[in-house]
Amino acid sequence: MSPSDLEAKLEGLNLEDSLAKIAKEFPGQAVFSTSFGLEDQVITHAIYSQNLDIRIFTLDTGRLFTETYELHKRTNGMYGKRIQTYFPDSQAVEDLINEKGPDSFYDSIENRKECCHIRKVVPLNRALEGAKIWITGIRNDQSGSRENLPKVELDGGRDILKFHPILDWSWDKVQQYVQDRHIPYNPLHDKGYPSIGCAPCTRAIMAGEDFRAGRWWWENESTKECGLHWVDGKLVRKKGSQV
Repeated sequence: MSPSDLEAKLEGLNLEDSLAKIAKEFPGQAVFSTSFGLEDQVITHAIYSQNLDIRIFTLDTGRLFTETYELHKRTNGMYGKRIQTYFPDSQAVEDLINEKGPDSFYDSIENRKECCHIRKVVPLNRALEGAKIWITGIRNDQSGSRENLPKVELDGGRDILKFHPILDWSWDKVQQYVQDRHIPYNPLHDKGYPSIGCAPCTRAIMAGEDFRAGRWWWENESTKECGLHWVDGKLVRKKGSQV
């Protein structure tokens, strides 16, 4: 199925109905990746509350916030499910730290991307094996590199369809959905962390800063992606940005 054909089938459907449609169109082959951010909690609730045939998984990099682990436990308990966890290869992590130290990602963009690749991209590729469609919590106002994405696209490098069901949602709408349904969420969101990744690579943002300014905060804005959502292996630049 082409991205345009699937997008046509999903046109006009709300979040819950669109996910139910995906589960029906791709039985046993639909997956959702959660990092337990507020957007991901919205989609997790929509999947689990309907008991849809969509596998939910997360990537444990080994450098997550304590609050993220606690939310993982609370989410499993609330829905009576077990979110599948994928870890990086232990030998690759050992080699990286033994060669470059525990915090090499601060030294250069290349080192940071290497760490992201080992801890996130490689485990993601394992998690996606056998899947035909990958559901994400991406929103187009999260960063400039995401503002022009379609709701359904093809990840050519992995040969998998990607569906972003809340792509056009505002941050306020995400917050309201969580509040209205009493969905558990990461308390760091209340402390200035709209986007939460690994602990050493995430900080709170200040008023007026970009949504993802707290991610890899020591780098230039145009480089701020970890590689999970590059298009055909390339970073989509923000309009007018320079690398």
